[in-house]
Amino acid sequence: MLSKNQLGFLYMFLSICAFSVMDLIVKWSENYPVGEVLFFRGLCGVIPLLFVIPQERYFDFYKTNRGFLHFKRCISGLIAITAIFIALRKLPLATVVSITFAAPIFTTIMSIFLLSEKVGLYRWMAVIVGFIGILVISEPGFSSMNIYYLYPIVFCLGLSYVAIAIKQLSSSEPVWLISFYFSLSIMIFSFFTIPQGWLLPSVKDLFLLSTLGILGGLANLWLTQSYKFADVSLVTPLKYLALVFAIFFGYIFWNEVPTFKTLIGSVLVIISSVIIFRREIQLKKQVSTSRHE
Repeated sequence: MLSKNQLGFLYMFLSICAFSVMDLIVKWSENYPVGEVLFFRGLCGVIPLLFVIPQERYFDFYKTNRGFLHFKRCISGLIAITAIFIALRKLPLATVVSITFAAPIFTTIMSIFLLSEKVGLYRWMAVIVGFIGILVISEPGFSSMNIYYLYPIVFCLGLSYVAIAIKQLSSSEPVWLISFYFSLSIMIFSFFTIPQGWLLPSVKDLFLLSTLGILGGLANLWLTQSYKFADVSLVTPLKYLALVFAIFFGYIFWNEVPTFKTLIGSVLVIISSVIIFRREIQLKKQVSTSRHE
């Protein structure tokens, strides 16, 4: 029998694998409109949820008293997922994954305004280091190529609000309900892109697009289970394994080799995220200790 921490570690590893393969399929699907790929992400992402909804909620699982917060979470999630799907098609895998590690940086900044959190010197220094890392990776300029580096940053901004919204929703809403409304919103949004000209997929492509959606749903559930079973401080650093997968897949399938600047920038972003993460853990421990004194 595995311990709780070992189970959490396993779920985090499975989540990273699922997200990495999903990214791979998104990049492969560049011949299909983004809206059509989003449709499969939304539709098939519901399938794993069917196995975790309690039997007593089968006929009223959709009920919620926090509709507006769900709406805001879905809008920010739609912005994030659309941006990352575009980025994955236009930029090397390793570059996109490296920039997405900056999400905690934007979450820290947003928490000041949305949650009235106080950010100390250490986290502000981490934010600055993280932004330097993003600048090193993206090499900002005015060439036509550089515009695509904005998409992973938009993803980070959207994901940052998603993290805050889920934190607020989790106090009363089950994870499967939060995931359901997000998948539903993806499907509804995708229908507005039909005029762009969806393509009829072959049997093989239909299988891959459906797999993309299922993996997206599974990855979110496994991620949640990981945090449920294990200490967050133990499993979160494992997320950076996604960069290894991105470098491997990028080289094998598209002959992409990360530049030296991408690797240096990635290290800076990861260091920044780790500092922010460790500082938050320390602050939570201090709060917990003071409550028990």
